[in-house]
Amino acid sequence: MVFQYLVGGATVVASLFLGYVFLHSSRRGKSRRDSTKIQRDGLVAGEGGADVIIVGAGVVGSSLAYALGKDGQRVHLLERDLSEPDRIVGELLQPGGYLKLVELGLEDCVKEIDAQQVFGYALFKDGKKTRIPYPLENFPSDVAGRSFHHGRFICRLREKASSLPNVKMEQGTVTSLLEENGMIKGVRYKTQIDAELTAHAALTVVCDGCFSNLRRSLCNPKVEVPSCFVGLVLENCQLPFPNHGHVILADPSPILFYPISSSEIRCLVDVPGKTVPSVSNGEMASYLKTVVAPQIPAELYASFLSAIEKGSIRPMANRSMPADPRPTPGALLMGDAFNMRHPLTGGGMTVALSDVVVLRDLLKPLRDFKDSSALCAYLESFYTLRKPVASTINTLAGALYKVFCASPDPARKEMRQACFDYLSLGGIFSTGPVALLSGLNPRPLSLVLHFFAVAIYGVWCLVFPLPSLKRAYTGARLISGASSIICPIIRAEGVRQMFFPFTIAAYYRVPPAI
Repeated sequence: MVFQYLVGGATVVASLFLGYVFLHSSRRGKSRRDSTKIQRDGLVAGEGGADVIIVGAGVVGSSLAYALGKDGQRVHLLERDLSEPDRIVGELLQPGGYLKLVELGLEDCVKEIDAQQVFGYALFKDGKKTRIPYPLENFPSDVAGRSFHHGRFICRLREKASSLPNVKMEQGTVTSLLEENGMIKGVRYKTQIDAELTAHAALTVVCDGCFSNLRRSLCNPKVEVPSCFVGLVLENCQLPFPNHGHVILADPSPILFYPISSSEIRCLVDVPGKTVPSVSNGEMASYLKTVVAPQIPAELYASFLSAIEKGSIRPMANRSMPADPRPTPGALLMGDAFNMRHPLTGGGMTVALSDVVVLRDLLKPLRDFKDSSALCAYLESFYTLRKPVASTINTLAGALYKVFCASPDPARKEMRQACFDYLSLGGIFSTGPVALLSGLNPRPLSLVLHFFAVAIYGVWCLVFPLPSLKRAYTGARLISGASSIICPIIRAEGVRQMFFPFTIAAYYRVPPAI
């Protein structure tokens, strides 16, 4: 009965909300292979060169190079540094992302790197805890999340891509795109010995990461830094819930724990704002010991302090940037260079791999990419077709981060508590939201319904069984606050693209006759 009221109320609120935002949102957007000899270590220079140049050999670049190479395309993959990356994010692949990895034939890349299976989340707040498993009952036994050392995973992806004879991987720093009459014809890059070279291809895919120096000509970047992560590695300790991600709703913001190997646990402490206490002068160590440590679960407390003493404290800014492409003939922007979200929910790689699958499927029927203008018009459908997965994960990441952060505002406090209690109810109240987070159910409307169901549940708990004018006022502010959290995120993602993609012409684009 309670659930019927919640869903009914959430549906009404969500419908009114979507109608309002839709009315006020702005409308957006508007024989290939010759007998050229191909060698294992790269493409031999020949007429036409590569079909596709990919800038950046991270998750997107490496997996896309493999996907296109497997389809017979000649790919030139350029990466600034081919040594093993060392990052404190990009370590958790959601089940939805693993399914995309399987779809691309890259599932063996999580093998032989001591990757750990992840079966759900555990949520902690004020001494209480609840387990939220992924809804994996209807999937094969190997489907689960995976957590690992980011660098090991990237190296496996690169090995897989370079194993194809028509994929040339080269270390080089791309300095600029080659533009001619408004079309991108290739790239200019520097080799390891500082030789400046050019490479040409009919299509250049730029996926050079969050610090991209090429994206400004391909999109309208609006990068925000809502917080920073401070990373630690805990050794030889057990999580309260093995093979689960752990989220502590701490003050002032969340703390994450998840395994990255059979003997290591990653800890990410979120610090709101663009700057963090200094690591070099000991301010960060003091902050972690005095502010963060008292909020850590008892099972991890000693290992947390030990990790601080070892001094391997690594801060990193968390960036978010909505996708706002500027379609350009001959080029396409992907990955963190194109779209970023808060890493709280670990959805970045799921979005990245989903985008690779979408682009691969769009390019597969084409004979060649020589007509850049026709290809550009056709690939505008990419921006719409990627929206179900991307917008769901992006919106959830931004909204959850704001809800999970502590606030002195009574309405925000109630929203945070309502979220914890709602997820603790179990059943559809937990499986619904975690299916969204995991990429198993990328439906934006389902996200909006659950988000407002949480808000209505919070009002219910406030008003009953002892209603008062003050509680009713706080409840009204809770609904208003929930709208103010999710509304800007959805508008940045694009209301039509998220909820009404069939109203966009690009949704119906068919492969050009090229």
